Formats: sequence, structure tokens, C-alpha cells
Amino acid sequence: MIFQILAPLASLVPLVPLANFGSALGDFLDPSTLVSVFVQGLAKAALYVMIASGLTLIFGLMGVLNFAHGSLTMLGAYLGGVIMVVLVSAGSSSLTQMGAFFVAVVVTFGLLAGLGTTVEVGLIRKLYDRPPVYQILLTFGLTLVLNELVSIVVQFYGMQPQTAWQDAFATKPGFLTTQVGFAGTSVNGLALFEIAFGVLTVAGIWAFLTRTRYGLVIRAGSEDAEMTEALGIDVRRVFTVIFALGTGLAGIAGVLLMWDPKWGASVPVASQALLPAFVVVIVGGLGTFRGTVVAALLVGMVDAITTWWFDNAISFAGLPEMTIFLILVVVLILRPQGLFGVEEVGGH
Repeated sequence: MIFQILAPLASLVPLVPLANFGSALGDFLDPSTLVSVFVQGLAKAALYVMIASGLTLIFGLMGVLNFAHGSLTMLGAYLGGVIMVVLVSAGSSSLTQMGAFFVAVVVTFGLLAGLGTTVEVGLIRKLYDRPPVYQILLTFGLTLVLNELVSIVVQFYGMQPQTAWQDAFATKPGFLTTQVGFAGTSVNGLALFEIAFGVLTVAGIWAFLTRTRYGLVIRAGSEDAEMTEALGIDVRRVFTVIFALGTGLAGIAGVLLMWDPKWGASVPVASQALLPAFVVVIVGGLGTFRGTVVAALLVGMVDAITTWWFDNAISFAGLPEMTIFLILVVVLILRPQGLFGVEEVGGH
């Protein structure tokens, strides 16, 4: 019965002749190819961990499943693009462009953190004592509202919301669009920049949560809210800070996606960013930042390897994205709680 179902599907997949497979395997095992794939895997992992870090903080420390996270990332991409277009002119130097980028990161983080504070205080806080489905419905409705508002604004200014914003993409410095010599091969400069930016983001979040007094308060409030309140700490304010931090990180991820040719600033980025974010958070284990980092590395590497094979050997569009969800399926079957999952997460 199973073979009868799979037989028609198998005919749709282009089989690779054995000789071609051997040739492709030889090309893949070439040291320069391995280095290039490895760097691309790290770059993808950096993007995934940046997209998912805000989501895992909000859910892991608060127990709030934020379905609007992808829309916040998309909003960050557009806000970063607006700042870059305003600050960068046609003859701007690479130093000016990079300076404008970091200004866009700081401003976008502040604006999105402010929006997150408003959402948490005005909407999310009222639902802490209700079943999680209320939070899911609320944040899902919020993502529909944000997507429609951004579409209206973008179309009002004569832009196409379904395609990447090319004016923002053109603000990228020239050295990020060229190939850079690395370990005996050449890799895209943007990939190296994404890796460096992702490492700094992970290090910053880890240092904040483990090496600062407020990070200790956040972790204590998420573990035992009643005891934390008994010590004189306003737990409601702690959760507001967490939500603001998570939404701000989503905005920073969006600013970086604005320059990536596979993403760009567009309305569909909302769903494109949300799906891998959930995969990474679930694979790593709900409620653990370490698991999110490890899962992002795993998913990024598998994505890079399968992308190379399907681009150079099989040429079957769509399968590289499918492998990300296959990882999710395998992990849920073998280890439902995720790689580093815990039994209970969140402060509610």
C-alpha cells in the first residue's frame, strides 16, 4: 500500500545517474567546496539564530508563543531600509554605509522594543491567566494587522510589497557584495559579515542573561515568579523588559535580512522568517537559548549542504527548504522535547 502511494511521487523526482553522482560527490569533497559550504552554513546559522533568539527568549522566559515574531522581523527590515535610504546617498563611502547600518540597528532596536513594550503592557499582560490559545490567537491577529498595515504603506509609496525593496538593498557596501579570499577559496563578503554579526549577537545575549544583575532577575522571575515578587522585584516589569528585548532582537534580525539577496525587505519575509524560527526553537528545545544556538548551527549546516547538492547535482527546486522541516520531523519523533528541552518553560 505504501509503495503504491509513493510510486507516483517517486516519478516526479529526477534521479541522478550514478556517474553524475560520483562526479558531484568528487566536486563536493573538494576542499574549496567544503570550505565554501561550511561558511555558507555558518552564515545561514547566524541568520537563523538571530531570527529565533527573540522568539526563544519570549517563549522560554515568559511562556508566550508570539506568532507576530515574523511580522516584527519584517517591520525591522523596512525600518532599517528607511534609515539606510535616508542616510546613504549614491556617492557614500563604505565607511559611511557601515556607520548608517549600525545607526539603523540601534534605532530599529529601540523602535521595536518600544512597540514590544506597548504590546506587552496593552495586550499580552491581560492574557497571562488565560489558556495559551488566547495568546496564540492574539499574536496571530497582530501579525495579520501588521502585515496589512505595512502593505498599505508600501503600496502608498509606489512599492511592490511582494518583492524585495531594491533601494534598501542598494545601500549595501561594495565589499559585502564581492568575493573574499578565505582558507584557500573565495566566499561572499556578506556571509562573513553575517557570521560575525551573529556571533556578536549571541555573545551579547548570553552575557546579558548570565553576567548582569538584571539578567539574573529575568531568569529568577521566569523560574519562580512568586518568590521573585516576595523579594521585592516587580515581575511584571521584568516580563515587559523580556518582551521588549525579544521584539528588539527581531528588528535587528530584520535589518540584517534587508541586505541579504535571499531575503530582502518585503511583506512575505514575515512568514519566511517565522517558519525557520519556530523550527529552530522547537528543535533546540522550548525554553533554552543554548538549544536555539545549537539547533541554528544544525539547521544552517544541513540547509547549506542540501542547497549545494540540489543546486549542483539534482536541480529540484524546493527541496532545500523541505529539509529544514524534515529535521523538525526527525527530532520530534526521536526526542519530542527537543535537543536541550526541559519539561516546563515560561513564567506562566
